[in-house]
Amino acid sequence: MFTGIIEELGEIVAFEQAGDAWRLTVRGPIAVSDAGHGDSIAVNGLCLTVVEQTADAFTADVMQISVDMSTLADRRAGDRVNLERAAALGSRLGGHIVQGHIDGTARVLSVADGDGQRTIRFALDPALAHLVVRKGSIAVDGVSLTVSAVSGADEAEQWFEVSLIPETLVATTLGSLAAGDRANLETDIVARHVERMLQREGR
Repeated sequence: MFTGIIEELGEIVAFEQAGDAWRLTVRGPIAVSDAGHGDSIAVNGLCLTVVEQTADAFTADVMQISVDMSTLADRRAGDRVNLERAAALGSRLGGHIVQGHIDGTARVLSVADGDGQRTIRFALDPALAHLVVRKGSIAVDGVSLTVSAVSGADEAEQWFEVSLIPETLVATTLGSLAAGDRANLETDIVARHVERMLQREGR
């Protein structure tokens, strides 16, 4: 379990296929400072398990389905990634409850700079549109954000917007996003549970 508050910008050291899966090595001194074998670290919003580590890096096995559902296939050695260690019981929940189980990716439609903020509009899979609400929580590349605007239900293309403060632009990879880029997306777990309960009740 994570909170979506990024602790460190890590760097991909290697990403190589290993049989039916992949092996990802990321440099992140803060992330590994108290990590052990089997611990969870979120990489751009993907919950991964530490299988090897050094003083400043860790390696995780990644299943093919995770590669297919995420932007990992776009990443190369030297790319920066958002890192967050699993939340500790008793710590402050600065963001929102993030599982590290993404729903897929979202494509950037536009980026607009304003007075002290940057607004990014993402295309939204119609299958997820009912789970994204204005002023609700959403995780983009593992970053806990508040949805600032959403498309109308009758619009041809579904979208949502987030407004980023300067700190978020500097402390995460979101500051480098441009139109056409993809980011990992995780909708709010509370919304997903409500959806499931309504389905079971036949609504």
